[in-house]
Amino acid sequence: MMNIKMDHHLGHNRSGCHYGDALVGYLRLTLLGCLLWHALPANAATVTYDFNITWVTANPDGMADRPTIGINGQWPVPTIRVNKGDRLIVNVLNSLGNQSTSLHFHGLFMSGATHMDGPVSVTQCPIVTSDLPFTYNFTVDQPGTYWYHSHIHGQYPDGLRGPLIVHDPESPFKDMYDEEVVMTVSDWYHDQMPGLLGRFMSKANPTGAEPVPNSALLNDTQNVLVPLQPGKTYLFRMVNIGAFSGQYIWFEGHNMTILEVDGVYTQPAEAAMIYLAAAQRCSFLITAKNNTSRNFPIVASMDTDLFDTLPDGLNWNVTGWLFYDTAGPLPQPAVVCDPFEPFDDMGLVPWDNQTILGEPDQTIALDVIMDNLSDGANYAFFNNITYVAPKIPTLYTVLTAGEHATNPTVYGTYTHPFILEKDQVVDIVLNNLDPGKHPFHLHGHNFQVIWRSPAKAGTSAGSNVTAADFPSIPMRRDTVVLNPNGNMVLRFKSDNPGVWLFHCHIEWHVQSGLMATFIEAPLAVQDQTLDTLDTHGAAGEVA
Repeated sequence: MMNIKMDHHLGHNRSGCHYGDALVGYLRLTLLGCLLWHALPANAATVTYDFNITWVTANPDGMADRPTIGINGQWPVPTIRVNKGDRLIVNVLNSLGNQSTSLHFHGLFMSGATHMDGPVSVTQCPIVTSDLPFTYNFTVDQPGTYWYHSHIHGQYPDGLRGPLIVHDPESPFKDMYDEEVVMTVSDWYHDQMPGLLGRFMSKANPTGAEPVPNSALLNDTQNVLVPLQPGKTYLFRMVNIGAFSGQYIWFEGHNMTILEVDGVYTQPAEAAMIYLAAAQRCSFLITAKNNTSRNFPIVASMDTDLFDTLPDGLNWNVTGWLFYDTAGPLPQPAVVCDPFEPFDDMGLVPWDNQTILGEPDQTIALDVIMDNLSDGANYAFFNNITYVAPKIPTLYTVLTAGEHATNPTVYGTYTHPFILEKDQVVDIVLNNLDPGKHPFHLHGHNFQVIWRSPAKAGTSAGSNVTAADFPSIPMRRDTVVLNPNGNMVLRFKSDNPGVWLFHCHIEWHVQSGLMATFIEAPLAVQDQTLDTLDTHGAAGEVA
């Protein structure tokens, strides 16, 4: 149990928030109650990681040493591994000295534990430098491929990002492969994010041109070798942990059989090339050949359509190898002259064959706009609102607003709040008024992608989209790409009370304001906290 201490006049906890007198008494109970354990399934384990967040020096592309955020003095950071049903405890000690931090466990629903979701100013305060840890403590009830990263001030591209794998003893595919391989793909910058963000959000950059990465990485390095044994089948779990660039990925001489995207099992689907936007994941089978006569390139190629310029000397590809012959050469990848044609994820069918949810109870229409404000700098907008973080985390407002928690005005206009009732069917209609791609992510849920237009199709109204255009069994995931000047309809059920962000996962656009806040069943969130206190009682000590 964390020992949270608060001053009688101005509440303060070691995660860096300050509260007025009216909040202190309630937060004493709330913060204690939220950290109490729930009963675990009989066969579940408790998996604990102690993370000391520190600065290290790294040079993953061999071009420039730079300060990088590591864990326990190491970088790349460790992969978190648990089984479905386990309790995961991550004790985070911030030893950075000059920056606060947090962790978000991307793709995990945090059912009944919205306070563990991690985005600063949304569900928690920043974790400040301290000699005491902040503890994340929750049950993992979803199998699949996920990742974790900091969720504050554009920090994670400086290194605080890594895979999170939830093994499933009951996976429908467990007998289809012999071994697992976890791989990450990412972009890499030689400069640190605070300086890059300052230049990006400056009036000297009125067009909003995003900084172009210096390199692409596989497993946070280059020239990766993946040893294969003849005839074996491997499950590759691949995660795009990058800040900006989508990646085209292929394995020369081998096809992929897709089995999962973003933690959602799918009916097996064959692919020669996939596209992973920032934050997306894909798990697929690769069957090794029956001989060891040669090695084969693994290629990840950054999506240069996202870049405003192509700097001289930029190599937007990164190559690894499926390694059969330890004495053989490592061939350069073949030149691809034709346009890339990756597998279209809209063709995926979820393994559970979940049919389309019924007609929506609530529709949230969001226009994506990139424009300037009076200061001359570029910003990103949903419906002409650019997100501004509140001084008090939105969740704390939910827990202290009483019956007023259902009134969006208490959260502030610029958090762009939407109130959802429990168990509604909700449609998000996105109209991209920008010529760029945007990978949109919803915390706390995955969604059915019931419509996605091609590029340059205009708005959904202009496309005359109707229910007749929707698939009976839609593809489902938690991060999906909106095409340039196109439109999209996402549908989900509001069955997970909490405070959940909806945002573009290009980190430059997060920082420029392309976010909204979904406040789901706020009175139920209050009740969950009170139920916890009633069941467990107050424990620990608050000074």
